Amino acid sequence: MVADSFPVELISWDTATSLSRSLADIIKASGFAPDLVIAIGRGGYVPARIICDRLLISDLTSIKIEHWGTAGRKFDQARVRFPLSVDVQGKTVLIIDDVTDTGETLVAATGYIARHRPGEVRTGVLQHKTCSVFQPDYYASRIAEWKWIIYPWALYEDLVGFLDKTLGGQPASPEDLARTLGQRFGMHLDVNEVALALDDMVSRGVAARIDGLYSKAGHDPRRV
Repeated sequence: MVADSFPVELISWDTATSLSRSLADIIKASGFAPDLVIAIGRGGYVPARIICDRLLISDLTSIKIEHWGTAGRKFDQARVRFPLSVDVQGKTVLIIDDVTDTGETLVAATGYIARHRPGEVRTGVLQHKTCSVFQPDYYASRIAEWKWIIYPWALYEDLVGFLDKTLGGQPASPEDLARTLGQRFGMHLDVNEVALALDDMVSRGVAARIDGLYSKAGHDPRRV
């Protein structure tokens, strides 16, 4: 989604861990016992590892599917970037991701894995958005009203993406930009973290800094 303003929820490490453990408990209670867990990179890496730990599963691998960039930027089509590296033929497989949004990532993942002839495939996510076209087999929580979810393993990357949305030709201080993030997206972050992200953006050439003020690269922050 690309918009001037939309709701964002920041998920803490404690909440993410709790959701992962709850998801594992739901899977265990269902009686499903996978031979192999496949994490969808990159959002599914941490939840999948916690679930493997909770379910005492040692076989964990991953595929990478690209559909979303940072700060709610969506690619035209979900695509497999890094393919499966193990044989899953005849195996019972559990695919794990962090969230369903449009659902196209899991549509692509299940279709891709099915071509490798597993015995059975089920899916699980930490949070399932009801707007998704894909219904996972398992989820720890349900989200009825759309919002962009930022998990702790993607916080800094998404912060840079949201700052890129927020920066313009108008000079702004880290305090100004932190305030704008709160007003437009409900993101209430420490100003020092915002300043660190802005400095990284300057070093990458996507932002300019003069006299402690920041703007898009190519704009002089001293000029309004």
